[in-house]
Amino acid sequence: QVQLVESGGGLVQAGGSLRLSCAASGRTFSITAMAWFRQAPGKEREFVAAIGWSGRDTYFADSVKGRFTISRDNAKNMVYLQMNSLRPEDTAIYYCAARPSKIVTMREGDYGYWGQGTQVTVSS
Repeated sequence: QVQLVESGGGLVQAGGSLRLSCAASGRTFSITAMAWFRQAPGKEREFVAAIGWSGRDTYFADSVKGRFTISRDNAKNMVYLQMNSLRPEDTAIYYCAARPSKIVTMREGDYGYWGQGTQVTVSS
């Protein structure tokens, strides 16, 4: 029903910045809450950030709080993750996720729509 495609990943030095984008298509009118998750090699997928429909309610994992920001442009069906002050431990595949609910959560199982992921590598 909903397709999500991430872009903007790449290689960046520690302390640098990167902006990820997520383009939604299909039944975009049915989605409200959106989020970003990430998964490093050999580790479980973890929550990064989430945003409500209006864009006013945002949530962040403690590990990225103060460094990352999440935003959305509903007219363009886009969600963004601005990543600043990047650290090597931020290296992971980043996934965009969506759910057809006004309730914003940080749980992976609550999101039914997922993108293919985009690789972010932060060098020392």
